[in-house]
Amino acid sequence: MYKIAVIPGDGTGTEVIREGLKVLNVLSNRLNFKYETITYDLGGERYKKTGETLPESVLDEIRKTDAIYLGAIGHPDVKPGILEKGILLGLRFGLDQYINLRPVKLYPGVETPLKGKGPNEIDYVVVRENTGDSYTGTGGFSMKGTPHEVATQTSVYSRFQVDRCLKWAFEYTRKHGKKAQGKGKTNTLALVGKTNVLTYVYNLWERAFHEMGAKDYPDVERGYYHVDATCMWMVKNPEWFDVLVTGNMFGDIITDLAAITQGGMGIAAGGNINPEGVSMFEPIGGSAPKYTGKNVINPLAAICAAGMMLEILGEAKAAKLLDKAVSEALGNKEVKSLQAGKMGMSTSEVGDLIAKKCVELKID
Repeated sequence: MYKIAVIPGDGTGTEVIREGLKVLNVLSNRLNFKYETITYDLGGERYKKTGETLPESVLDEIRKTDAIYLGAIGHPDVKPGILEKGILLGLRFGLDQYINLRPVKLYPGVETPLKGKGPNEIDYVVVRENTGDSYTGTGGFSMKGTPHEVATQTSVYSRFQVDRCLKWAFEYTRKHGKKAQGKGKTNTLALVGKTNVLTYVYNLWERAFHEMGAKDYPDVERGYYHVDATCMWMVKNPEWFDVLVTGNMFGDIITDLAAITQGGMGIAAGGNINPEGVSMFEPIGGSAPKYTGKNVINPLAAICAAGMMLEILGEAKAAKLLDKAVSEALGNKEVKSLQAGKMGMSTSEVGDLIAKKCVELKID
């Protein structure tokens, strides 16, 4: 029995989570796993009423669950940064979700802005360290409000943080990597950094990367890309990539670039993972308040996030069946577009379609 904390959040979050839970229900019935959900009203409306973002008592309750399923955070009546820092970063840091996992997969039938590229070329994964870097809040102001004001925000990493992220990335690559590049090598893991300029932080990353790889993962091919070159190759040669691992800031930026190459935020899902604790899964897109209540938002990213959750929980067959259902729906153009209002069906109808396929499709 899995215990899942559900946080619909703001805007269209409630609508996309509803469809993800619909699909989760049919998968549990077909593949005989059990779960229960506990819904939390974290988000803009609660903050407006109480001034709370993530009370410690709620965080303590969530620590006792097996996973978090999140819809969206962001409210037009709340100043940007309050909910994001209070809830999203509060959960990531409070639950030590030190891995951000972002599959970059172009499904059949989905348009990409990259000319001449298709599903065979756009199929890789970014592993982003999720608790260090400039996001730790180390820094501040001096002489604020004067012509001589100084602002600092420092990138901070410990060897412990770097090593545990790299270990997870190597293990993931060994299990899921897809490209053999070199004699006796099975998969490729590439570090994305900026060693020619950030000569302290990414020197640490690079040394740790090669030391660990040589000692513990000789079967995994290692590579290195500067982050600016990575951005160029994501557009020009995405087929070069298998698994990428990088720090928090670079990972934040390159995964948004990657998302648009796979069709946009409407299909991009992510996981914030603590391998020893509670992980959180969410669509990458925001709360889209202008579409709230219209039943036109695309729920596929949230549905794919549910698939990621199943994979991490150990329900690999269910995750694979869900991915197959999404692939067929898009490949057959049953869902005509990933854009809100242009899908050819409503939000709830897309959920119904994927749920139906999860019942009818053959289990591989």
